[in-house]
Amino acid sequence: MGQHSRARGTLLGALVAAATLLGGAGPAPDTAWHGAVRAPGYTGQVFPPWSGGANNPATTKGLEFTVPEVNDAPDFHGSLDHPKLTIFVAGNYYFAMAPLVAAFERGHPGLAGHIYYETLPPGILLRQMHEGGTVTVGNLTWTAKPDVFAAGAKKIKALVANGTLVGPAVTYASNTLAIMIAAGNPGHVHGLADLGRPGLRIVMPNPAWEGVVRQIEASLAKAGGTALVTAVYKTKVANGETILTHVHHRQTPLFLMQGLAVAGVTWQSEAVFQEQAGHPISHIAIPATQNTVAVYGAAVVRGAAHPRAGRAWIAFLRSPEALRIFERYGFKGVPPSHKAAAR
Repeated sequence: MGQHSRARGTLLGALVAAATLLGGAGPAPDTAWHGAVRAPGYTGQVFPPWSGGANNPATTKGLEFTVPEVNDAPDFHGSLDHPKLTIFVAGNYYFAMAPLVAAFERGHPGLAGHIYYETLPPGILLRQMHEGGTVTVGNLTWTAKPDVFAAGAKKIKALVANGTLVGPAVTYASNTLAIMIAAGNPGHVHGLADLGRPGLRIVMPNPAWEGVVRQIEASLAKAGGTALVTAVYKTKVANGETILTHVHHRQTPLFLMQGLAVAGVTWQSEAVFQEQAGHPISHIAIPATQNTVAVYGAAVVRGAAHPRAGRAWIAFLRSPEALRIFERYGFKGVPPSHKAAAR
């Protein structure tokens, strides 16, 4: 903010204070921003899509018109003009999808430029599937029916069991949790137990949308018992010190960069990506005794329009080439106990 803007803010504050002291002023008018309207002190680069369009696998993009914070849809990738493979994948490795798709297309040139994928939280993707693949964002409505659904292995196995997906449920990578923090660690967070500290502003995935909450609550319980889980997900939600997200892999780093919170639990890979992107983000490792391992799985959607392409994508996810891409962001291979495809 410039000096003139700060001066105006200071003058306005002085006038309001003076009027209050004289007994002639009521509360400040509600601006819908709680009286904090001001030019942002951050640049457009903090807003997704952080890839600058590089994650879009469409070959013909036409007019490129993206306005951060106003007109952008960072979790929808590619062209809906007759896709030959549509993938719904839980958003916690959205940043790995571009190099994965590029590598897959090199081996399947007939699919190049014809892959569409979404990287929303799995609960939201399932709701879209239950609506026949139709989704509305802002004033735009479109329909995309997935050929492949990818999320946590337990969720995939359950969806195979209830007939939403066609088995087998194939596993291909694993991940662990970390505490994402604003650069410089302004909240002086050193571990999970600190997240329950009164007055510490945190941002956490919403249980209504985000499957990762199950793993986070398990880790919180390991670190501080049910009291810590209650503090983070009930007490601090009620008093406003915990912000719940709709799309944690986007909102958590964004809220940290905007100064709305100082810490939040995410997958380790998400923090690693933010650091690699050069954003003012860091992370704190969670010890193995308190951490939770997630294994990722995928399966073909029942009634998929392109089952052969879907099976080819899933086979690629288990390849050494795909694992090398995942490892760039801190993912690991599937633990031996999960190596076999789920039944």
